[in-house]
Amino acid sequence: MTANGESNSASNHGSDRGSGGQGPSRGPGSGRSGGQGGGNRRRNEQGRERNRGGERQFSQAAPSQRTRRADPARLVAFEVLRAVAAEDAYANLVLPASIRKHRLDRRDAGFATELTYGALRGQGTYDAVLARCVDRPLDQLDPAVLDALRIGVHQLLAMRVPAHAALDQTVGLVRAVIGAGPSSLVNAVLRKVSARDVDAWIGDLVEGLTDATAIAALTHSHPEWIVRALRQALVAHGRDAAEIDALLAADNAAPVVHLVALPGLATLDDALREGAEPGRLAPDSAYYSGGDVSRLPGVSTGTIRVQDSGSQLVARALAAVPVERRTDDGEQWLDLCAGPGGKTALLAALGQDTGVHLTANEPVPHRAQLVRQALRPLREESWTVRVGDGREIGRDQPAHYDRVLVDAPCTGLGALRRRPESRWRRKPADLVSLAPLQRELLASALDAVAPGGVVAYVTCSPHHAETEAVVDDCLRRRTGFERVDAGAALDAVSIGGALDAGHGASAQLWPHVHGTDAMYLALIRRTPES
Repeated sequence: MTANGESNSASNHGSDRGSGGQGPSRGPGSGRSGGQGGGNRRRNEQGRERNRGGERQFSQAAPSQRTRRADPARLVAFEVLRAVAAEDAYANLVLPASIRKHRLDRRDAGFATELTYGALRGQGTYDAVLARCVDRPLDQLDPAVLDALRIGVHQLLAMRVPAHAALDQTVGLVRAVIGAGPSSLVNAVLRKVSARDVDAWIGDLVEGLTDATAIAALTHSHPEWIVRALRQALVAHGRDAAEIDALLAADNAAPVVHLVALPGLATLDDALREGAEPGRLAPDSAYYSGGDVSRLPGVSTGTIRVQDSGSQLVARALAAVPVERRTDDGEQWLDLCAGPGGKTALLAALGQDTGVHLTANEPVPHRAQLVRQALRPLREESWTVRVGDGREIGRDQPAHYDRVLVDAPCTGLGALRRRPESRWRRKPADLVSLAPLQRELLASALDAVAPGGVVAYVTCSPHHAETEAVVDDCLRRRTGFERVDAGAALDAVSIGGALDAGHGASAQLWPHVHGTDAMYLALIRRTPES
C-alpha cells in the first residue's frame, strides 16, 4: 500500500478468498477483455469439484447457499466506495486506514487497492452497463447496492478474477453487509453483466452514436464535459486533438508512485536497493511499485517524499530560473498556497544551503500544520509558516520576495488518474467559482514579488480557463512584467533536457506524454526597473 493510496500490485489474490488471481487492470478503453476464464479445477468446502470442463460455468445454488461472509479485501473496497459516495471522502485518505483496520497483507492490500480505484475510475462505463441489466433507474437503487454492483462489474470486466469467483464473492459481500434480499438482485444483475466481455459491452453502448465526445466518454469512463475540456486543452497547448484517447486512457492507468529525495538531506540509494527505479524526468527522483512506500528508508522522516515528477519539475524550475538580486543577503521565497507542503519542502531544500528563507502561507490551520510537518526535516531558521489569506500578502508585503510560487486551487483535471473520484464530483460550474480566486492569488503574488524577481503560476489542470486565461488576464492589467520561457526552464532542470512541454511562453506536462500529472507552469518576471 502506498502513501497516496495507489498500488500497482499485480499479485494473485489467493484462491481461498475465491478470486483465483488478479492481474493488472484492463478497464474501460483498454481494448482488451481482461480474461474471464475459470478453467482451473477447485474444490468447495465439501470437497466437490467446481468448474469442471473448459467452459465457464456458474453454480446453480440459491443465494442462501452461496458465500455468506465478506472477503476482507472486497470489504475494504466497499467501505471506501461508500465513504466516497456518502461522505464526500477522498479515496486516497480512506483506503490506507481501511486496509490497516482489516489488517490486509501486501497481496490483499494490492487487490483491494486495484478494486477500489478501478471501480471508481470505471464508474461511468460500469453504470452504463448496469443500466442495461437493472430493471429500474440506477438512482432508485440503494446506493450501497449500487457500489457493490460496481465492485462486481470491475472484477468481471477488468480484472483477472474468474467470473464464478467475482459473482460468488460479491454476492457474499452483499449478504454480509447489506442483506439477503439485495443479494438476489446483485446475483441476477451480475450474471447478465458476465454474459459479455468489456469490448462487447462498450461496442453495444456506443452502437449508433455519432458524437465523438459521447463515444469517448463511454469508452474511457469520463464525463462528457471533461472529455470536451481536455480535447480543447490539448489544442490550446499546441497538441493534436487526436491525442484525446491516449490522454483519457492514461487517466485510467494506475499510476506508479513517484519519489523525491530532498536535496542535501537524503539519497534514494536505499529505495533503489528496495526495488525502486531511477526517475527518468527529475533529478533525485525514483518510481516505486513495490508495495507499502512508507516502509522505505527516509519516508517516515520526510526526507524522501511521495511527489509526482511534474510537481518536482515546476518547483525546480522556479528555484533555478535567474533573478536579479537586490542585496547580498539571502533570497526571500514565498509559497503562497503551501498546503499540504510537498512543493514547499522541495523548494526549501533547494534553497536551504544558499541562505534562502522560505515563507509558506496556508489559510487553513490544519493544512498549515501539514506544511510544518513537511518542513520539519529542514533547519527551523530557514522557513516560516504563515496562517492567513494569500490574497492579502501582496498588500501587506509588497515587492518583498525574490521567488513566489502560486500553486493555485484548481479543478485538478490533470490528476484524475490519482484522484479518480474527482471526475464524478467536478462540474463545469467549478471553473466559474475558482476563476476569481485564481486571479486574486496571482495578482497578490505579482504585488509581492520584488523587482527582478519571478512568480511561478502552477495548476494541476490543463484547462485554458485555469491556465493561460488567468495569466493573460492578470498581465493585461499591469505593466512592468514579462513572461519567461517556462518550457526552457523545465528543460533546464530535467534529466535529458528535452521534455517538449513548451507552447509559447508557458509549459504543459501530460500523463500520456510525460507520465506525470497534467501540470501547467507559467513564469513571470517583474522587470528590475518596475
